Amino acid sequence: MLTQERYQTILQLLGEREAVTVAELSAQLCISESTIRRDLNYLDDIGKLRKVFGGATAVHPSVGATETAFETREGEMSEEKTAIARYAATLLYDDDFVFIDAGTTTYRFIDFLTNRKANYITNGVAHSRKLSRMGFNTYIISGRVKPVTEAVVGASGIDTLSRFQFTKAFMGTNGIDIDAGYTTTEVDEGAIKQAAVRNSYMTFVLADHSKFRRVFPVIFSDIKKGCIITDAVPDARYLAATVIKEVNK
Repeated sequence: MLTQERYQTILQLLGEREAVTVAELSAQLCISESTIRRDLNYLDDIGKLRKVFGGATAVHPSVGATETAFETREGEMSEEKTAIARYAATLLYDDDFVFIDAGTTTYRFIDFLTNRKANYITNGVAHSRKLSRMGFNTYIISGRVKPVTEAVVGASGIDTLSRFQFTKAFMGTNGIDIDAGYTTTEVDEGAIKQAAVRNSYMTFVLADHSKFRRVFPVIFSDIKKGCIITDAVPDARYLAATVIKEVNK
């Protein structure tokens, strides 16, 4: 059996069963377990499956997934978000005009801000509240508030952003993919993100390792337009796609 045929058969079996073992694949394809392991390593490297001890599990695109509540997401990957946020906060200068995207990692980012000479504008209701309470020069865009994410979205917000030129934007994302770029779940929120990236001299995407190899319905930027700050990169191919800072290295 040719290599590409093996790959296709492995992925087909995963599509039917959700999980397979090395022993099962070896018996079904009539090839050695060492060859199966090499195949699984390759398919894991390119994001087609997830290699686990003794086998592999299926990977499902996140297209169509819905957004979970802000409070729920805020507690996920807590240590990773803290490390990312702490590093990102060191990137500010006195004359910066900064956009802070609505999101849980960008919300954590505010905890580590110390520069009171910079100006901050956000589309996050909770973000604006925290910034103002900490004494920072804070602005919030106008528009409709999404109850789930507490993000301000809509045409008036996009119009507001079009009037600014940010020195830096600190963005959240639901998914990062080499081909699809940065993606999110909802059209209106994606439009705000797109406008912020478009009007920023530098864009930093704050995302833990779980966001990689995931694709959601709305693309808001090409991967090369953002510098990713993450705890770890699960796939080395991303290192060649854009500038990435791994804060745990």
